[in-house]
Amino acid sequence: MADTSALVSKLSSLGLKDSPVEHVAVENNEQWAEALATASGLPSNYVLTKTLVFKPKQPKSEPIAPIVVVIKETTTASSKAIGTELKLKDLRLANEDVLKDVFQTARGSGTYERYMSHQFSPFALGQVPQEHIGNVRVVIDKALLTGDAQIAFHPLNSSQTVFVDSAALKAYIASVEGLQHVVEMDFTAEPAAAPVPKPAAKPAAKKSSAAAKTEDTAGLNKLGIQTPKSADFSEWYTEVVLKSELLSRYDVSGCYIVRPRAYFVWQQIQEFFDAGIKGMGVKNCYFPMFVSSQVLEREKDHIEGFAPEVAWVTRAGSKELNEPLAIRPTSETVMYPYFGDWIRSHRDLPLRLNQWCSVVRWEFKNPQPFLRTREFLWQEGHCAYFGKEQAMRETLEVLTLYRRVYEELLAVPVIEGEKSEKEKFAGGVTTTTVEGFIPDTGRGIQGGTSHYLGQNFSKMFNVVVEDPASEAGAERAKLYVHQASWGLSTRTIGVMVMLHSDDKGLVLPPRVAETQVIIVPCGVNAKTTSEQRAAINDACLSVEARLRIVGVRAEADLRDDKTPAFKFNHWELRGVPIRIEIGPKDLESHIVTTIRRDTGARDAVQTDALETTVPLMMVTMQAEMLARARKIMDERVKIVLEWADFVPALNSKCLALIPWCEREVCEEQIKKRSTRDVMADEPENEREPSMGAKSLCLPYKQPENPPIVPGQTKCIQCGEDAKRYALFGRSY
Repeated sequence: MADTSALVSKLSSLGLKDSPVEHVAVENNEQWAEALATASGLPSNYVLTKTLVFKPKQPKSEPIAPIVVVIKETTTASSKAIGTELKLKDLRLANEDVLKDVFQTARGSGTYERYMSHQFSPFALGQVPQEHIGNVRVVIDKALLTGDAQIAFHPLNSSQTVFVDSAALKAYIASVEGLQHVVEMDFTAEPAAAPVPKPAAKPAAKKSSAAAKTEDTAGLNKLGIQTPKSADFSEWYTEVVLKSELLSRYDVSGCYIVRPRAYFVWQQIQEFFDAGIKGMGVKNCYFPMFVSSQVLEREKDHIEGFAPEVAWVTRAGSKELNEPLAIRPTSETVMYPYFGDWIRSHRDLPLRLNQWCSVVRWEFKNPQPFLRTREFLWQEGHCAYFGKEQAMRETLEVLTLYRRVYEELLAVPVIEGEKSEKEKFAGGVTTTTVEGFIPDTGRGIQGGTSHYLGQNFSKMFNVVVEDPASEAGAERAKLYVHQASWGLSTRTIGVMVMLHSDDKGLVLPPRVAETQVIIVPCGVNAKTTSEQRAAINDACLSVEARLRIVGVRAEADLRDDKTPAFKFNHWELRGVPIRIEIGPKDLESHIVTTIRRDTGARDAVQTDALETTVPLMMVTMQAEMLARARKIMDERVKIVLEWADFVPALNSKCLALIPWCEREVCEEQIKKRSTRDVMADEPENEREPSMGAKSLCLPYKQPENPPIVPGQTKCIQCGEDAKRYALFGRSY
């Protein structure tokens, strides 16, 4: 029923008394209300509507099952509440392909609530082919079905309005042949997507403080690392980050103080990455951290996944705020509405912005320093382009920068690839990733992601430009921009610590160490004269000064109340890459002794060669740390060609490269079949939970021996044709 006249004829048979009201074509509900205000022949009492189409997350092998939601214009539809009502999970607004394929709508007929709902109506149900209609669910706002107000809809175009009563609406929906699932829902009773909490009572604050003081306490009151890395990895890791003075605990549970040693690492990452993106043409900016409840509510379907984690400011001093303010959990809702304001023409493109900031995500269990904290530092880039090619190019350029951060600064090898459909960013077309590996636990860890968003968010936030290819004088078509987004956080530091550190404490790669060389006077005892002490200390200060001149971050530890042995342990715990020892005999021989933190290797170095030898030693150490880690990772990434070998590979703390069909339903089966509580291979640890394998990425560098042969190579789990090798593993 593609033409309006046929629809009006059918509605007339169901009780429609008046002809459609003609008015100017409208682009949103505000314009619709204004157009009707100047029209004649309207009922005295009517309500505007909006019709949304949702789609549950489902395997691609299953038929599309859209949900059509018909509500009052003033009603807010929570996808979570709708999902609860229908017993469906992860509802998202449907994309334009669903509207075209299922509802036979023309391109541009509308998808998203904020911009397109005015053009879509329940009358599109009459256009659904029989092979799809049985899978469609309809949810009707009960508020539309009560009272005597006429209900306004567009009859398949936005330049007309029809007014029907509730009986006619129900009759039309009942007349759609093959439609089986219709639900009436009370939206006034639904919970808000991100509920605003009442101010916490004082006893709760005390509980939070007490919890913070008691978490991660084992072994922290003793010098040195008490827990071996091999005995309890999680406890060892917590000891290292706290005792090495990377972090300190805070009196708010799940929050940590980033101390200078860790913040210096983050600054090195900032400087390296910032130079890289500025070379690409990206500019830094800063958006406010506060988000009004109205804005968050307006885009609640995007933010809903973060709803339990949203932190709210409700008071200023002793006064309640008129409107609660959320602290950003992510910045799409904050930034993209302004993209729509700033981008008016293709000449305004590309728009390439990055901001360095912190975000807050509140609700979770078992915080882990750097890996899972309530507030963390990150950068987030958000860029808009005219075409797909430029946006995708940027996505990959940034991914390369992320790889270089890990490998060149942190000496952490990573695998570049794409996320599966199941694991990709929900709002993106393609999610690219760098994946690390922690050999002591056999787990993968996501290092950073760069997304090609396509036009999904530009449609949601109406970021459009006129088509420059349109003929002169003609009304120019509107084109949605293509977008990319990317983010990297202080999780990077946690990955570095887990990979390199040992039972003595932190091990830092030289490039990111705040102190690269510590100089310790040695051989001083009760028989040492004050002149000899002064000479040794002067030699230490001289070496410090000479190394600083050539760019080495050197420091002399001249504390006279600590023994050399204490100082050795002190700086080993804190990860200083190189220690230089200078004693009386060294002065006589014009040499110093160097000790590498990563290997413990000792060397005698001529004092007149320090300016060349020490920098070269740091370069060598940096390269060897990466090479050792890469060798271990390469040895522990196994090509697995039979399911019988898959779980044993995981249990031997390896990652598995498997021929895979790339189907979501298969990925779910892999996770279920490899879950450790089913395999019963080891007990559950709440802070480091056992889990089934998940896809980490589809590596860009694919194995060639054996290669994937189209039509011949089969997925090891389901037996369907394999498309590519996929990297699977247990992960953080």
